[in-house]
Amino acid sequence: MELKIMTFNIRHGKGTDKKLDLQRIIKVLMDSDADIIGLNEVDKQFSKRSEFMDQSETIAGALEMEYVFGPAITMKSEREDKCRQYGSAILTRFPILKSTNHPFDFLPGIVEDRALLEVLIEVGSKAVAVYTTHLSLAPFLHGRQTEFIVAHVTKKNRPAILMGDWNMKPYSSSWRSVTEQLNDTWFEQHGDKKDGHTYPSKRPRMKLDYIFTNGFFEVIDAKVIKENKKASDHLPLFTTLKFND
Repeated sequence: MELKIMTFNIRHGKGTDKKLDLQRIIKVLMDSDADIIGLNEVDKQFSKRSEFMDQSETIAGALEMEYVFGPAITMKSEREDKCRQYGSAILTRFPILKSTNHPFDFLPGIVEDRALLEVLIEVGSKAVAVYTTHLSLAPFLHGRQTEFIVAHVTKKNRPAILMGDWNMKPYSSSWRSVTEQLNDTWFEQHGDKKDGHTYPSKRPRMKLDYIFTNGFFEVIDAKVIKENKKASDHLPLFTTLKFND
């Protein structure tokens, strides 16, 4: 059985033309026909910038997929029954068994908060752990966050898919610490033959977005999707996986 996976930093639906257009994001996701999607920079009733939408709910509804939203930032709203949130989401065609959001609290309130979203899904007879995250630009925090994620993901002996906007370069110390334990799907497929750049979308020159797996999977394909470069300031990264026998 093959699984089609995508990770995409959607920049709360704001394209490179500075227009808010969630329908562009939805079309990119729909055209990919992905089975499991990780989204970063997702707003939930956050502000006027995204028209106070619950973006993960809107996207998942359009794609007819199950979803979980994991906030990295939660702020009080003027309405007592609401809160403003910003974070990541996981969408899937498969049944969701369980979900947990892991906020990083290494320096709470001092820099932008980040989190790791974990969702356990049922694929056939297998339970697969899917994670998405958006890591800090600050080197110290990035290192601490990476350590936490690798330790958490590798302590369980089950199929795992880990993705998101990692704000790191290939062969950096953080990348090496991850790939000592997990497989970078891009490099499993292409090695150094292709760059895999995902940012900035108009003229990509950096690889910031990644999909990692453990030894339960074989990588069939990996590509950067370039059909609509205006949809976000990042390009989506896509991979096809197959369970190892």
